[in-house]
Amino acid sequence: MPDDDEERFREFVLQQWGPLTRTAYLLTGDRGVAEDLVQSALEKTHRRWGRILRKDAPGAYVRRAMINTAVSWRRRRRTIEVPLLDADTIATPDAYQHAENRHQLLGALRRLPPRMRAVLVLRYFEDLSEADIARLLDCSTGTVKSQASRGLARLRADLEPPSTITKTSLQEDPA
Repeated sequence: MPDDDEERFREFVLQQWGPLTRTAYLLTGDRGVAEDLVQSALEKTHRRWGRILRKDAPGAYVRRAMINTAVSWRRRRRTIEVPLLDADTIATPDAYQHAENRHQLLGALRRLPPRMRAVLVLRYFEDLSEADIARLLDCSTGTVKSQASRGLARLRADLEPPSTITKTSLQEDPA
């Protein structure tokens, strides 16, 4: 790889490490696994850096590599790790610290299938358009819309507290 390309790759990694790690954390739900995921995606990107630069799409390529790798890792994973300590606490200030239900949301997000989770992360965290997500995931825009709709419905169902007031209890006469 020419020295200029090598330097541009270093600059890309320095600029994008934080955003890529946050996206990977939302995809995996674990800080350590997220960093491994970004590292793996950057390794794949480095191998093809010259070609990626010609297409002028390194961010999209790395995100796609992260999603593919995360889905692949999840398929290969046979046992679920049970952490002994709360691994989700982050010592550094977090831009999403203001969300009071953050841990519940992340837990619900982790329970979604990988592709549905990827659609939601790319759409609502990365703020990509449906067309961009469809290109990135190599699917139709309709698939992106339906995955986002179903994913949001599942998140709502998972996060909404059960109502104690039922329709029949409102209709009953107390006398």
